[in-house]
Amino acid sequence: MGKVAVAFAAVAPVCSNSLHPIIAVVCWIALTDCFYFRREKGTYYALHLGGTYFRILRVHLGAQRSYLDVQDVERHPIPSHLMNSTSEVLFNFLAFSLERFIEKEENGSDSQGVKRELAFTFSYPLKHTSISSGVLIKWTKGFEISEMVGKEIAECLQDALDRRGLNMHVAALVNDTVGALSLGYYHDPDTVVAVVFGTGSNACYLERTDAIIKCQGLLTTSGSMVVNMEWGNFWSSHLPRTSYDTDLDAESSNSNDMGFEKMISGMYLGDIVRRVILRMSQESDVFGPTTSVLSEPYVLSTNSVSAMHEDDTPELLEVARILKDLGVPDVPLKVRKLVVKVCDVVTRRAGRLAAAGIAGILKKIGRDGSGGITSGRSRGEIQMQKRTVVAVEGGLYMNYVMFREYMEEALVEILGEEVSQYVVVKAMEDGSSIGSALLVASLQS
Repeated sequence: MGKVAVAFAAVAPVCSNSLHPIIAVVCWIALTDCFYFRREKGTYYALHLGGTYFRILRVHLGAQRSYLDVQDVERHPIPSHLMNSTSEVLFNFLAFSLERFIEKEENGSDSQGVKRELAFTFSYPLKHTSISSGVLIKWTKGFEISEMVGKEIAECLQDALDRRGLNMHVAALVNDTVGALSLGYYHDPDTVVAVVFGTGSNACYLERTDAIIKCQGLLTTSGSMVVNMEWGNFWSSHLPRTSYDTDLDAESSNSNDMGFEKMISGMYLGDIVRRVILRMSQESDVFGPTTSVLSEPYVLSTNSVSAMHEDDTPELLEVARILKDLGVPDVPLKVRKLVVKVCDVVTRRAGRLAAAGIAGILKKIGRDGSGGITSGRSRGEIQMQKRTVVAVEGGLYMNYVMFREYMEEALVEILGEEVSQYVVVKAMEDGSSIGSALLVASLQS
């Protein structure tokens, strides 16, 4: 694991070639300065297009910084047909969903005719051109609307809102990790890293502006800037890739792309486990007769892997039920235990790789006890370690207990007991959406 962490530290945050041209300073100069929250107040909205769900929420802020009221959070699955439809169909659907959300709000209120400020949290690689604009570089997490690549995303949403006659302004276009970092910083100014572990995975962090090659000579009020790493596309020969990873990648819609994400994120862990079980069934009779269901890609979800992994019934009844759904009935207990072990190995690897990624970021910014990868100082020379908060959100982290425990355990192992006591990992439920709304509020104040 140490080699993986070093690979991340040395390559991921600073070399654009390692992460595809996607790695960029994703935020306009104003965005970092937005983290210096003042006395924002008012009501703001957020729409988050994620990998599995989309969310709409309303945030009300009082003049006092401590007053943050998150209201009417709606969370809906993204209809599968939208993922390979057209840009017009997708954004019309999102605008319609916002319209219904607003109609509920207006029932019995006097808010008709009020112009609403909206943050659009967009969990896909963008080339930002301003705080409220950016063009899509490529889709990930199963979306395949090819005609959208190169289009201005906020403009697509604004046009759809206008077509429906909604008095709503897309005031900010924000990556989900940046939103989570914003909320983390709002509550705790020691927050310098944010990571999302959900359907996909990504990270961002606060970097000194003079350490960013693309921004040399550029001044910000704070002297720092948010860097969206798009770390899902990271690759290194140190990563412990197996034949299952190779096959999954070759058969995916984005082969030779998003290699790191395919080893650690919720979209893929279930299919890695399925591929292991399938090969076991093909090369031995341990499962007995099986059906073709097990051969279907992505038929086993990561939620089901979590349910099997955390099955605490003496007879592993949940494991038996899920295997039966996969066309593997009447599996003896010892084989069910073997399946749990497969879930454990795949999840443990994912958690440890996730921890290595976080440790690499901390090393880059000098929060791992080394003073930064370019400082030339050894860990023993560091006299004081700054308190460091890592904001984490996403369904995989929030809902899969064993993934979370393995990640946090490995982070302590990599950093060491002395340094890790200064590193706080904080869960941020709906952080990307709430934080994006906070950024809009700061722009308006």
